[in-house]
Amino acid sequence: MSRLDKRFLSIYLNDHLAGATAGSALARRMARCAGDPTERDRLEKVCREIVQDGRSLRDIMRRLGVRVDPIKVALAFAAERVGRLKPNGRVRSRSPLSDLIEVEAMSVAVSGKLAGWTLLREIAPSEDRLDIRDLERLIGRAEGQLVVLERIRLRIGAAVLGAVSNHRSR
Repeated sequence: MSRLDKRFLSIYLNDHLAGATAGSALARRMARCAGDPTERDRLEKVCREIVQDGRSLRDIMRRLGVRVDPIKVALAFAAERVGRLKPNGRVRSRSPLSDLIEVEAMSVAVSGKLAGWTLLREIAPSEDRLDIRDLERLIGRAEGQLVVLERIRLRIGAAVLGAVSNHRSR
């Protein structure tokens, strides 16, 4: 791998690690705040997987000789915390709208993670330190996370916005 490639790869993977850091914190918060026990169980499973995915990314970075940028990781963690300060339609308590915005943000984050795994799978044939089977597993898991998050998003969105979903009862 050329020096230029290594530089861009390092930036790219550290950006994904920063996203994984913020995503893990958001996933924990979502699971903790979920009111419905079934939904909480699903979110806790997604949260565990997201934490595992972050470990997988760190392992890939180690195998590729990419150092973790602690500043990016710390900034991502802080950004997730600051993101909680957004106006949510309530002054003293958590708004149901927060649940909707957070599940949508988590879906975007998982989509970004999926894009990263897919790109790594694309370059894996020319990089023997990347395991295609492992990347396929990570891709499948991200796709499963998106399915779970989309179901939760639709349920929360309909409830928060006051819509009644009649299409399922037909």
